[in-house]
Amino acid sequence: MESANCNVETRDRVAVITIDRPPMNTLSRETLYELEDILDRAEADESVGSLIITGSGEKMFSAGADISEFGEMGDRETAEKTLLRMHELFNRIEAFPKPVIACLNGKALGGGNELQMACHLAIAADTAELGLPEVRLGIMPGYGGTQRLPRLIGRRRALDLMLSGRRISAPTALEYGLVNHVATRGQIREEAFDWAKQLAAGPPIAMKGILAAVVRGTEEDFHRGLSIERENMLKVIRTEDAVEGMTAFFTKRTPSFQGR
Repeated sequence: MESANCNVETRDRVAVITIDRPPMNTLSRETLYELEDILDRAEADESVGSLIITGSGEKMFSAGADISEFGEMGDRETAEKTLLRMHELFNRIEAFPKPVIACLNGKALGGGNELQMACHLAIAADTAELGLPEVRLGIMPGYGGTQRLPRLIGRRRALDLMLSGRRISAPTALEYGLVNHVATRGQIREEAFDWAKQLAAGPPIAMKGILAAVVRGTEEDFHRGLSIERENMLKVIRTEDAVEGMTAFFTKRTPSFQGR
C-alpha cells in the first residue's frame, strides 16, 4: 500500500510504515494525516500484529516538521488546531493496542525524535543521532517532546538536551534509555523486523493489556495504576489464549495464540 508520503508493506503479521519524503523525511501535515489513516487500517486489520515506523534511505529517520509550513502558524487559532491534532496523533501511537517499534535508520531530529518517543520501543542504527534542536530556531518542541523526553530519560538530561539543542549519538541514547537497542546501519531494518515479527507472534489480548496497563497506568498514581492492571488482567486471564499458553507450557510445546 502506498500513499503520497508513506509506504506500507505487510508481511509475517508486521506492518512496516516508511516515511518517504527524501532527503529529510520531514513530517508535513499531509504526512501526519496519512499516518492517522494508516493507523486506523492497521488497528482494524487482524492480520497485523505489530508495526514498525521508519524512514526511507540510510541517513534520516525524520528531520521533523516541514519548516516551510511554519508561515501558516502565525495565526493562533490555526497553530493551536495543528498542534492539537499532532498531539492527538502521537498520543494515538503511544496508546496503540499493538506494539509499535521506531526503527531509526538515521537521524531523528525535532518532530522526528518526538515521533519515535511516542512509539512503544525503539532500535537505532549506530550512525543515528537524536535531538530536539528547536531552541536554535527560536522555538520549542511542540509535538510532545517536553513531556515525553523527561519521562524517558529524566528531567535534568531532558532539559540539557532541549535547552542546548544538541544532538546525542545512538550509543548515548541507549545509555540514557531513549532507545532499546543499537544495530549496525546495514542490519538495522532486518533486526527491527525480526523483533517486530517476534512480538507479532505473541498473544494479542495479553499484549494489548500490557500496553494499556503501562501507558495508562504510568499516567496515574501507583494505586490507580494497580487498578488499571487488575482491570486488564481480568480481561486476559479467562481468554482462550491464556488456556493455550498455560497448556503449552505444561505440555512443553510452542503455544499457538489466536487472539481469543
